Amino acid sequence: MNDAGAAIEGADRDDGAGTKRFRAKRDAILAAAADAINEQSAKGMTFADVARRVGLNTTSVTYYFKRKEDLAAAAFEHTLDYLLVMLDAAMEAPTPHDRVARFLALNFARLARVERGEERAMAVLSDLRATVEPNRTRLMSGWREVFRRTRNLWGDAPTRAHTDLYGARAHVLLENTFWMSAWLQRYEPDQHARCEARLMGVFAHGIAATGSNWAPTMLDLDHEETEPSRSAFLLAATRLINELGYRGASVQRIASELNVTKGSFYHHLDAKDDLVLACYRRSFDTITAAQQRADESAASYWHRLSSTIATLLEIQFAERAPLLRTTALSGLPHRERAAMVDRSNRIARRFAGTIMDGIAEGSCRPVDALIAAQALMALQNAAFDMRKWASTMPRDRAIAMYASTLLFGLFDDRVLG
Repeated sequence: MNDAGAAIEGADRDDGAGTKRFRAKRDAILAAAADAINEQSAKGMTFADVARRVGLNTTSVTYYFKRKEDLAAAAFEHTLDYLLVMLDAAMEAPTPHDRVARFLALNFARLARVERGEERAMAVLSDLRATVEPNRTRLMSGWREVFRRTRNLWGDAPTRAHTDLYGARAHVLLENTFWMSAWLQRYEPDQHARCEARLMGVFAHGIAATGSNWAPTMLDLDHEETEPSRSAFLLAATRLINELGYRGASVQRIASELNVTKGSFYHHLDAKDDLVLACYRRSFDTITAAQQRADESAASYWHRLSSTIATLLEIQFAERAPLLRTTALSGLPHRERAAMVDRSNRIARRFAGTIMDGIAEGSCRPVDALIAAQALMALQNAAFDMRKWASTMPRDRAIAMYASTLLFGLFDDRVLG
């Protein structure tokens, strides 16, 4: 809690009813802030919008949170605390498999309560790195604790290699936890238990059939840039938006990254929304190109899938031309956002088609291909955040280790040799 909120709540402690009313109102404001953050990003959230959502005036909101940054930080802290509670509950299970299953079940139950209107959604954490002091250090410390406890679901690591592998598994598990709300809404509520079981099936056993080994072909996606200077803008913008969020990566900051003026930016693009759309198109075109290049081969569908994933992870870890994270969608106008989501879904369906063909030929396990494809979308989307982790080992090992989390499952150690 920020200092202002703590002081107010302390003043109310003499009146039990007053404290209860204070907390109820504060919780309502935090829930509204989470909704605003999820729709507009933390920097796009305004006191006026939050006040409107809870039927208050702006002055009433500032009674609880003096600054917008403090309100956003409190919403992020609520998410981090919620994750820690679920992780602690999951750790009570006896085995890594049971702990992951328990954590997944708790998240599905949470989303079910949100859909029924019994609970509000958590604030997504995509803007965490874009927060400023004095909140940033505390929030990043909280995130590291969430990551550490997620990694602990697999128990004590006997070697450094196990620590690296458990870290990759933790990251993929958390990212899929955040990504579930993007695709679960396409299913009827009575299908959620089935979705949970099918996703856990991918987590437990992976996508590869018995006998399908890791031997991907790195796909050549190089092509001549028709506008090198525009391409440089898109790459710089993608890196900064991935790190700082849509609103944290200002036009001035992007221009400074390239040591050019803001005028140069507007020579290439009319507005910042145009920049984000162009970054998304470049990223989606890259993924589609990898899928197309893989399909040009006569290899098995498993080989096509693993080669596509390996190539995309190489792009993410190399950082030369990273893919734009879907978290930037919250900053886009609704129509443009819907168009980008539709393009993302078409890419996921292509992954699903490859998996289904692999099932038919026997190179992929019988899985729910649509759900497995969404898990893969989360994996390749989040890999940018693991480039520091990947830099501590040979690139091919990092790719194999990270990909193994879903291709062979969260409990398969074959990548360790």
